Amino acid sequence: MGVPVTQAPVREVTERETARFRAAGWVRLPGLVGPEFVTDLRERALERLDERPGGFRNALVDRAFGQDRDIARHDPAFAALALSPVLARNATRLLTGVDAVRLQVTNLLVKEPVADGGGGHGATAFHQDFPWMPMDRASMLTVWLALDDVPADMGALRFYEGSHRYGPLGRSFVREDDDALSRHPWLETLEPSEPFDLAAGDATVHHSLVVHGAPANRRDRPRLSFTATYFDAATLYTGAPYGQTDGLGLTVNEPFDHPRFPVVPTS
Repeated sequence: MGVPVTQAPVREVTERETARFRAAGWVRLPGLVGPEFVTDLRERALERLDERPGGFRNALVDRAFGQDRDIARHDPAFAALALSPVLARNATRLLTGVDAVRLQVTNLLVKEPVADGGGGHGATAFHQDFPWMPMDRASMLTVWLALDDVPADMGALRFYEGSHRYGPLGRSFVREDDDALSRHPWLETLEPSEPFDLAAGDATVHHSLVVHGAPANRRDRPRLSFTATYFDAATLYTGAPYGQTDGLGLTVNEPFDHPRFPVVPTS
C-alpha cells in the first residue's frame, strides 16, 4: 500500500452534474476518484473483508449486501477520502441551500454473487435512506464509489427519477415485502434509470429521498464499493431512536455536535 493517504485525488462536480442531481435526485460521476488511489482502496477493502469473513449479516438489509460500517474510522485511506475537502465541497454544491456538511457514516459494501445452489446476496429492495434518520431535514446525500469495475448485472444501483420530490415514503427493511414499490405502486409511473456500468473510480451520488435499489449480482465475483454519507451541518437532532445516535448524549433540537459527525472542511 504505497499510495500516500494524506490527500485523496477527487475531482470537482460540474454545473451540469449539479443540475442533473437536483432534477433527478441522483447523478453519475465518472472518474470521481483517481485510479491509483482506488486501487489502493480496493486492496485495503479485500484485506478487511478477509479479516471478517461472513461477519456482516445480522438484519434484513444484510440479505441484500454486507456492510462494514464506519470503515473510515479504521483505515486512514478511507478516512482521507471521506474527509476530502473536495468531496465535502461537492456535497454542498449538489445539495440546495447547504453551506457545510457533516460526515454521517462510511461503509464498505460487498454484494456477493448469487450462487446456483443458493447463498450469496439477493436484490436490494427499492427504498429511501432518510426515513430511518433522527434528523429534522432531509438535506443528505450518499456518494457510492465503485472500488472495482461494476457491470450493470453485478448489481449496480437503479434510481426512480425525481422520486426525491415526494418526501419521506416510509421505512424499508423493517419487515418482509416492505419495499417502496410494493407500498407505493404509483412510483412505477416515474422513469427508472437505465442499467449502466461503472468503472473503478466512478461514483453515483443519490439524495436521501430518492427511491433506489439494485438487482442481484449475476457475475462470478463480489461487487465491492465504498459509501460516504453527508448531511447539512445545520441539521437538528430529533431524538428519534436510531442505533448510530442512541447513547451519544446528543441534545434534541440542537445540531449534531459530536466527534462521530465531524463538519468536513471544504478548503
